[in-house]
Amino acid sequence: MGIKAILSRPLARYIVQQQQQWISESIAIQEKWRQELVAKAAATEFGKDHFFGDIHSYSDFKEAVPVADYEDLKGYIGKIKEGADNILWPGKPLYFAKTSGTTSGTKYIPISKDSISNHINSARNAILTYIDQTGKSAFLDNKLIFLSGSPVLTETGGVLTGRLSGISNHHVPAYLRANQLPSYETNCIEDWETKLDKVIEETIDQPMSLISGIPPWVQMYFDRIIERTGKKIKDVFPDFSLFIYGGVNFEPYRAKLFESIGKRIDSIELYPASEGFFAYQDSQDDEGLLLLLNTGIFYEFIPADQFFEENPPRYSIGEVEVGKNYAMIVNNNAGLWGYSLGDTVRFVSTNPYKILVTGRIKHFISAFGEHVIGEEIEKALRYGMERHPEVEVVEFTVAPMVNPAGGGLPYHEWLVEFATAPQDMNQFVEDVDRRLTELNIYYKDLIQGSILRKLELVPLPKNAFINFMRASGKLGGQNKVPRLSNDRKIADELVKLKNV
Repeated sequence: MGIKAILSRPLARYIVQQQQQWISESIAIQEKWRQELVAKAAATEFGKDHFFGDIHSYSDFKEAVPVADYEDLKGYIGKIKEGADNILWPGKPLYFAKTSGTTSGTKYIPISKDSISNHINSARNAILTYIDQTGKSAFLDNKLIFLSGSPVLTETGGVLTGRLSGISNHHVPAYLRANQLPSYETNCIEDWETKLDKVIEETIDQPMSLISGIPPWVQMYFDRIIERTGKKIKDVFPDFSLFIYGGVNFEPYRAKLFESIGKRIDSIELYPASEGFFAYQDSQDDEGLLLLLNTGIFYEFIPADQFFEENPPRYSIGEVEVGKNYAMIVNNNAGLWGYSLGDTVRFVSTNPYKILVTGRIKHFISAFGEHVIGEEIEKALRYGMERHPEVEVVEFTVAPMVNPAGGGLPYHEWLVEFATAPQDMNQFVEDVDRRLTELNIYYKDLIQGSILRKLELVPLPKNAFINFMRASGKLGGQNKVPRLSNDRKIADELVKLKNV
């Protein structure tokens, strides 16, 4: 065992002991952060506009700080982009994380010198927690790959600007940088497919032990290697022992990824975003991601089924309940206030506070009042795959078909790219649809009331989603296809690829 593997163990123990300390004081820790954030930002433009000096309780905070999305904060961010300081947080941001929004165009999310540690240390602590729990650390002595966006940064109003993964690349600890692949030059390549070929050239003969990235893009990396070598990933990288991922639900990709690897390996799920690093998997033995309550973020939660009400309730961490779906709201030490991420989470534990990411508050289907959410779609698909173990899914999305061309009742249309299709497609569709009726009573009522007919599944050709993302200019990096939509903008483009 090498020196990095050996030295990581006492550090891992120390980090986990610190973690256990704040876990035991979760509610008090969150209240401390609320008070600190408000006090530090009181003299900013936002703090003055919202009377931070008069906030003395959480009730005062909810009265003063409205729930906001990017559009609501865009005016303040615009001033920062023009060079102003002390707008949302003291001074200027250290970075802008540049990200594509579905409704707001390009977003510029501030990261401050106070908040950067949340992004960097949380990723480190996820790995150290794994080491402490499992006792496995030898992977640190071999090569590590982080499939990420370009680290090239530009300037916006004097603030360094780039993709979150590229910004994070500049903060990889020195002790890991010597092991990190691909090279900085390769990471700077913007075109994803050109970059991927270069990544393969640099890694294919290396002792890779850790691979990290968004599952669909890691799968594309695996597919190219298998095409080139004719071997499973375990035979190309015999030391590969840990997969780290985030950004999408892993379950629909799990079967194909592990089939490509050729063996089971450990994995760590992360919940990072430009707005903050919120949670990570702290155990290989149970579900749920540990919500990080001591990293400069004050969290709020709105019941998902009440989010679109005029004045929905807002709860702090001590008020949440296990089993309920919430829209997650963040206030952080980069100057995001009452910020609605658009994500929904469900608590699976409150001691410690652990969550599952269940979908997007705006990614649902309710064309007929059914309000089907991403978690239900994914569970129904997983059930079908369990009943038909030969099935491997590359990617999928679901949309309503309100006015079928041939007439008849409307339905949900599932557009699925299979690596291996069901042997009995009709039964597969029957099983998926039956499970969805069990998961969503409104969908069941609409089916039984002959308002909807059961779902229809459209198999898409190989590389349909890759071709769609390429045509959209969103191939690779942190980009993802929404799992479900309440309109047909994505679905109609994908249907055009059916016979291509």
